[in-house]
Amino acid sequence: MTVLFLYTELADYFLKCCDELSKHNDVHVIRWPVNKEAPFKFNFSEKIKIYTKSDYSGNALRDLIAAINPDIIVCSGWVDKEYLKLTKPFFGKVPTVITCDTRWTGSLKQYVALLLSRFFLLSTFSHAWVPGKAQRQYVKKLGFKQDKIMEDFYCCDLNKFNAVYARLKLLREKEFPKRFLYVGRYYDFKGIQDLWQAFIQLQEEQPNEWELWCLGTGSIMPIQHSKIKHFGFVQPAELEPIIEKTGVFVLPSRFEPWGVVVQEYAAAGFPLLLSNAVGAKETFLEEGTNGFSFVSKDVEGLKKQLKKILELSTKDLLLMSEKSHGLAQKISPHKWAAQVKEMYDGFGKK
Repeated sequence: MTVLFLYTELADYFLKCCDELSKHNDVHVIRWPVNKEAPFKFNFSEKIKIYTKSDYSGNALRDLIAAINPDIIVCSGWVDKEYLKLTKPFFGKVPTVITCDTRWTGSLKQYVALLLSRFFLLSTFSHAWVPGKAQRQYVKKLGFKQDKIMEDFYCCDLNKFNAVYARLKLLREKEFPKRFLYVGRYYDFKGIQDLWQAFIQLQEEQPNEWELWCLGTGSIMPIQHSKIKHFGFVQPAELEPIIEKTGVFVLPSRFEPWGVVVQEYAAAGFPLLLSNAVGAKETFLEEGTNGFSFVSKDVEGLKKQLKKILELSTKDLLLMSEKSHGLAQKISPHKWAAQVKEMYDGFGKK
């Protein structure tokens, strides 16, 4: 099977899934140039053929795809209109799959999309591949049939973070790190300022030994506080020393369609604090069992959940850690690759 991905910004976790898929299939990826705000350095497998879209003119890109002659095409969303045009000639001949991480909200924009979908989606794509149930609801409204919708599109490098959990388990049993960890961009929609405000207020109201470590860059300037540490952008290969010294993962997003980072840190054994705007919450958080949730933008609510963590014993934190690790196993690169084959094998069948 020859699989072609028409992708926007590459991520390391996506490539790990492609690695799994390439064990038994030919995998080609056309991608956008690297984002300057997230300059990831990738180690591409020799089995995966990578092409940068900007290196090809429109006609050259069409010729490239014709030469690849894919048995299945997977396109990341509909933001790139050229990708849609390139996919359309294959509709009905091979499985053409659109990925979507947007949740149904009932907005005016989404209702307009429902009206237009049969013209620009249902005539181009045979399948939709989404991360979770909330996204399934949206693409079903767009007109995709239930049996043509697949879930679990997003998956982390599970082996990597499982290995981190195994390595750190004994260290945490001796001394659980009293540091919250945030990993994400420094933008308003990520809720990073809500987190800083809640953490600082808690420190003032109830002084404690916990710290907050933040990884990322963006338009918001890092706040200065004696117990908040900023690391800037960190390459995935350089994360482990930071993971080793932190204990609880916090994602306070105001907007977060999914958040693969949630599965990563769940697999690594982190109790979770997630806003209700985080899509991955539905799969990887069991309230009170491996963490807590709060309403996005609610600084007071976030502060209360931070305080709950402070009041937990090491035994409680370790139990949450173990539960997070278990929940993270729901989605794996192996299952991800199997779903590509399932769409291919089932194409044309009723």
